[in-house]
Amino acid sequence: MSGQPLRLAAIDLGAVRHNVAAVKALVGDDTQVMAVVKANGYGHGAVEVARAAVSAGATWLGVADIDEAVRLREAGLTEPILAWLHGTEATFDVALRHGIDVGVSSVAQLDAVAGAAQRRDAAAGAARVQLKVDTGLGRNGAAEGQWAAVFARAAQLQSAGVIEVVGLFSHLSNANDDEDRQQLSRLDDAVARARGAGLDPAIIHLAATAATLRLPETRLSLVRLGIGMYGLSPFDDRTSADLGLRPAMRLEGRVIAVKRVEADSGVSYGYTYRTAAASTLALVGLGYADGVPRLGSNRAPAWIDGQVYRVSGRIAMDQFVVDVHDGDVAVGDRVVLFGDPADGYPAVEQWAEAAETINYEIVTRIGPRFERRYTS
Repeated sequence: MSGQPLRLAAIDLGAVRHNVAAVKALVGDDTQVMAVVKANGYGHGAVEVARAAVSAGATWLGVADIDEAVRLREAGLTEPILAWLHGTEATFDVALRHGIDVGVSSVAQLDAVAGAAQRRDAAAGAARVQLKVDTGLGRNGAAEGQWAAVFARAAQLQSAGVIEVVGLFSHLSNANDDEDRQQLSRLDDAVARARGAGLDPAIIHLAATAATLRLPETRLSLVRLGIGMYGLSPFDDRTSADLGLRPAMRLEGRVIAVKRVEADSGVSYGYTYRTAAASTLALVGLGYADGVPRLGSNRAPAWIDGQVYRVSGRIAMDQFVVDVHDGDVAVGDRVVLFGDPADGYPAVEQWAEAAETINYEIVTRIGPRFERRYTS
């Protein structure tokens, strides 16, 4: 057990590089790849994943907010970074000081970025802005009725030398191919209207992982590689292996206690599980405080010593129990919740199904008590 942590997220940066390189080869030289490392790199570690992605051909980094972008800069990453989600308290001065592209969704945000640009030394140049438009997802981005005002104000500020509009982008609903193609058409309209207002954004992007893999016409100037970079499938009907991707995270715990119990013994809170026969119970030192979903109780898989069992009883804050029946399990044994199925481990999608959610949520919710170790 020496040197083995109670909670381990083992991250294979070689898998990250493989996934980025595979997508880069798919989209070709005319389309850039943005590595999306928001939410601490989907739980994998933003800085480490960003470095691996860049080494494999990603030329952009994408995050949700400015604080995430600044952390990348402070770690020494110099690639272009786009941050696109801002509250009213957003510190655009900090973004501009660190050379971060700001995603803008309204006239108010344009004016706030312009104000930050005007407060700094004129020698620093114009603030780099990318305009986000809503083409049908109904979330962030300027609604179609606001496009004219946003484009006109952006053109005015650009003419004054305060900002430079370098990009225009949107996000797909992934509802179905026809809906996504309609959104592509709306984005084409937005680009034409922006150019009619006097703007000429060089970078146009729409596709995240799903559309990148499924709809070649949406790849445009750049694709935003999120879940696929971590080796996970965005589709219900195609696995990572089907897509040529390798899962990068293996989530591990340890058996911290073993006991033999009689038949019909209740296990964990509420006795939602009872042993069918005399059984061995293995206690695992992981729980919902670590991000392990409580809804996986009595459903989710756990690999121990080459065998896959099922969580037995309710997952508690710091621990859960596995009925290994007559299995030979000892204190200190490694427990794998999910990893690469090619290595015999449960897929993260099995945990997602058990918790009635998606693979994105399972990996991004992994908490700070897990030690992250990186291999290549």
